[in-house]
Amino acid sequence: MDARTRGAAAFEPHDHSRCAASILSHAEEVAAAAGLRLTPVRRRTLEILLEEHRALGAYEVLDRLAQEGFGNKPPVAYRALDFLVEQGFAHRIRRLNAFTACMHPGEAHAPAFLICSRCGAVAEAPAEPVRAALDAAAGQLGFVIERTNIEAVGLCPACREAA
Repeated sequence: MDARTRGAAAFEPHDHSRCAASILSHAEEVAAAAGLRLTPVRRRTLEILLEEHRALGAYEVLDRLAQEGFGNKPPVAYRALDFLVEQGFAHRIRRLNAFTACMHPGEAHAPAFLICSRCGAVAEAPAEPVRAALDAAAGQLGFVIERTNIEAVGLCPACREAA
């Protein structure tokens, strides 16, 4: 499944358990190849993020982890989420102060996050052309971009159709 197909899946009916299992499996392979430990709490945190195509706040993740016996102190969730973000297995959605699973872990990419203002669904769309344009504009000013976070808010196809 290519990046465009995976991004569209967030807004279309699909076998979500298969989608999540495929991404989790790929993340495990990437972690193993890099010599990283996907501990039980890190793995479960990624599974929680993969359960829905929406962003979750750290305290939502912590509540789920606590219910499952992983502890109820904020560092439990924050450490797991930080690891997942640092390794490219999850992304932080700054506008929502929340996290979402990466739809293509281990792949170099410049995502744009499409956030539905009505239902909260989040899709990860390829944004290489946007990043290239931004790099060119910054370069004209002698500025070098180290990191970007592109987020767009609107209506997903289902919410747009219902409106």
